[in-house]
Amino acid sequence: MDCRAVAVFLVGVHLSFILGYEGTPWCAPIKVKHGYVSCRSPRGEHYLNVMGARCTIRCKKGYEMHGSSEVLCMASKRWSGSYACREIRCPKLDMPANGGYKCSDGSYFNSRCEFFCSPGYTLKGERFVTCLSSKTWSGGQSTCVDIEPPKIKCPSIRDKTADPGKLTVRVTWDTPEGKDTADGILTDVILKGNPPGTRFTEGDHKMSYTVYDRAGNKASCKFSVRVRVRRCGPLTPPENGYMKCDSDTDNYGATCMFSCMGGFELQGSSARVCQSGLTWAGAETTCLPMNINVGVRSAAALLDQFYEKRRVLIVSAPTAANHYYRFQMDNLQHSQCGLDLRHITVIELVGTYSAQIGRIRHRIIPPALALQLRLLLQISQSSYNMVLLDKQGVDKMRYTFPITAAELFTTIDTFPLRKDEMLLQQQAGQSCQS
Repeated sequence: MDCRAVAVFLVGVHLSFILGYEGTPWCAPIKVKHGYVSCRSPRGEHYLNVMGARCTIRCKKGYEMHGSSEVLCMASKRWSGSYACREIRCPKLDMPANGGYKCSDGSYFNSRCEFFCSPGYTLKGERFVTCLSSKTWSGGQSTCVDIEPPKIKCPSIRDKTADPGKLTVRVTWDTPEGKDTADGILTDVILKGNPPGTRFTEGDHKMSYTVYDRAGNKASCKFSVRVRVRRCGPLTPPENGYMKCDSDTDNYGATCMFSCMGGFELQGSSARVCQSGLTWAGAETTCLPMNINVGVRSAAALLDQFYEKRRVLIVSAPTAANHYYRFQMDNLQHSQCGLDLRHITVIELVGTYSAQIGRIRHRIIPPALALQLRLLLQISQSSYNMVLLDKQGVDKMRYTFPITAAELFTTIDTFPLRKDEMLLQQQAGQSCQS
């Protein structure tokens, strides 16, 4: 109580004696909602609100004093101060992002508040807090955090079969769309493996997708791409022959080409294809020794037997004693391996009409057929000549003098078809020292 209130009080006491108000009610009775009042009079009067009475005010639990906790009944018939018990209130709680809270009685004393989070978020902190008499909450501020990983489902891809003639197949699928259980936003979708639309090779390819949400949570799924190559089973080269296959030699759509070594004739299919039923088209291929029929009626029929099979080297001389002829045949006889390697058949035409005769190794060509051969190729029977025909029957080279086998082989090895033959022979390990 300040000095002024004391002075007023003393003056009031003095007046009360003069005016005769001693021991009678003076100030209005004190009524405190949600509180208690304890008063005492100056001389123990019956009334507790006489002038000079002093009252102490206390609030109930959950309420706090606003104003004076002690007042004095003054001469002015008023109490020396204001007073009120107001309910205790805690600071307003912050609304958690991606969540909220609900309270039993707002922010007032003893109010119980429960925090909750939006779907996909997890509460971090206290779920329930209570407003205490200290004007504080029983727990700290709770938050909603995204700790739940997103969801993703990988594509389901059936086994794939390689395309015909290939060992690969193009595989496509729709990129899976992951789902985030919180805000629905994904920051990354990462594929481990070949992207859709890629050609996949034979075998089992392990793939995976990984997605991330904004909180850094991730989820992964795995799937496989299996590629199968359908096969017919391997073929083998024929004895005394070659085989060249494309693709992977025995897969669906692969083609195998066959050819025979010099002096052998191909029987069966020259090409076989692996069919969709996984069987080889065509007949089995063999290479049989070439059988030249010298009993045909025309020179053209004789040469047709060599078409696309053998090259023909015709050596013609007026007599067996011809110096050029003897030199040439001696040189060729010592190079038989080189002749066979280059698919060359030598035909000898010796003599003049009507004593002329022909020979293919040990087979004798009748005089009339030998004459036709000279006439067809316009070979003079009175002088030495040598004619080289390729496998298509084309007149490639003519010589009026003998040459060495090495010179002949060098010329033939420049032919385009011969280069393919050389490659096959090299792969098969066939060669000659001569």
